[in-house]
This record gives sequence, structure tokens and C-alpha cells, in this order.
Amino acid sequence: MSNSPSVSFEFFPPRTEEGDLKLNETIKTLSQFNPEFFSVTFGAGGSTKTKTLETVLSIEASNNNGVPHLSCISSSKEDIRSILSEYKSHDIKHLIALRGDNPSGATSHGDFKYANELISFIREETGEYFHIQAGAYPEYHPEAESATDDLNNFKRKIEAGANSAITQFFFQCGCLF
Repeated sequence: MSNSPSVSFEFFPPRTEEGDLKLNETIKTLSQFNPEFFSVTFGAGGSTKTKTLETVLSIEASNNNGVPHLSCISSSKEDIRSILSEYKSHDIKHLIALRGDNPSGATSHGDFKYANELISFIREETGEYFHIQAGAYPEYHPEAESATDDLNNFKRKIEAGANSAITQFFFQCGCLF
């Protein structure tokens, strides 16, 4: 991990064989920009967790760095513990730890309400095994009451054990392609 800003690309796990092929071609094309890694989303409530791992492993097999997102909303400690164990068994050492979005119709947060709680749990379970990136917001989070409130939330993530932060560089694509 470098201390200077870097570029990464984020993908949703493909749902079809055709999607797998398109993703592989896209990764091949984007590799020319020398990204630090390609990250793979987790889906609301972990709805894509199996495909997330499969996609990360596919990215790794193409000699690129694959990094899974891990979101805690609607997850139990046992769910997260199992996922961490699975990641360790595949020698995955870099995670993007996020709160995540509530799945449609969800009424429970699970065992975690905020990303700092997930980060703290990862550290308690695995020590320094993982490099953990936390989400940060160039503009404050839409659910934060103020920019100061958002900065305090970010501070809690770092105090919980996040090594670094990740953010979106831009929010509307179209000007580059």
C-alpha cells in the first residue's frame, strides 16, 4: 500500500456467463492504466457474497489484485467471521470494509450498525492480517447531519483499525469516454 493516492476500479459481480466474459475483457482493457486493484462489491446484505469471492479469485487469476468489499449491514458476527475465514483460506489480505445499504424491506441492522463496528470486529478476530480500507466521502455522507458529523464518523473508522480510506473520484461518468 502506497501513501500516495492511487486508482482502482470497482465492479459488481457478474450474474451470467456473458457477464463473466465482459468483465474479463474490461479488466484486460483497464489493466493498461495500472490500477492498484480491482474491487468487487458485496451486494445489499451480502446478497452477492459468493459471487464476490468468485470474482475476486478470477481477477487474481488474471494477475491483477482483486479486493472484496465487505459490508456489515444485516450481517451477524458469525456471518462475518465465516467470510473472513474464507478470505484467509484464499490468502486474501486486503478488504474494503463498509456499512453497506439496507436490503429492500430490511428491518434489522444485524449485529453491526456502522462500518467502524465492522472494522473493530475484523481487528478483534484477525489482528493485523488484513489491510482494511474504509469508505470516505468527498462530500459528506447523505445520512450525516453535517460535514463535522461525517468527519467524526470517519475518525471512528480509523480509530477502529482502518489502515486507509477509499472514495469515489467522481460521481458522474461520461466526460472521459
